[in-house]
Amino acid sequence: MGRSRGGLTTKIHALVDAEGRPVALKLTPGQAHDGKSAADMLDGLGEDQILLADRAYDSNALRQTMDKRGAWACIKPMPGRKDPPAFSPFLYRYRNHVERFFNRLKHYRAIATRFEKLADNYLALVKLAAIRIWLRSYESVS
Repeated sequence: MGRSRGGLTTKIHALVDAEGRPVALKLTPGQAHDGKSAADMLDGLGEDQILLADRAYDSNALRQTMDKRGAWACIKPMPGRKDPPAFSPFLYRYRNHVERFFNRLKHYRAIATRFEKLADNYLALVKLAAIRIWLRSYESVS
C-alpha cells in the first residue's frame, strides 16, 4: 500500500478482454506511475491484438514493447506531448469495457471500502470478485 497525504492508497490495474472480463489483475501503491507498472501485465498480449489504455499509460517504452510483440497500442496521448503518436478515437471508445469492469467491481462492498488492509488479502478479494464477474457472464438470462 502506498502512503500519500490522503492516507493509505492502492491502485488496481486490470487487463480485460473484449467482453469486459478480467484477464490479469495487479495492485500497486497509489503513488506509483501507471505506465511502469503495466509492463509485466501485458505478457499475454501477442500479435494482431490491440491495447486500449488511458492517458496514464502513455509512454514511448510501452508503445515500443507493444510494437516488438506485434500488437498495437491505442493510447490517448498526453495533451502536452510534442509529437503525438498515431491514435484512433474510434477504437478508443471501446475502452469503456474496462470502466464497466471497475463499476462491477465497486458493487462489492469489501472492495469499494477497502475492507482488507493487507495487500495480499485485498488482491484475493479482488480476484474473488473477478471470478464472480466471469461466472455472471456465463449465466443464462432466459
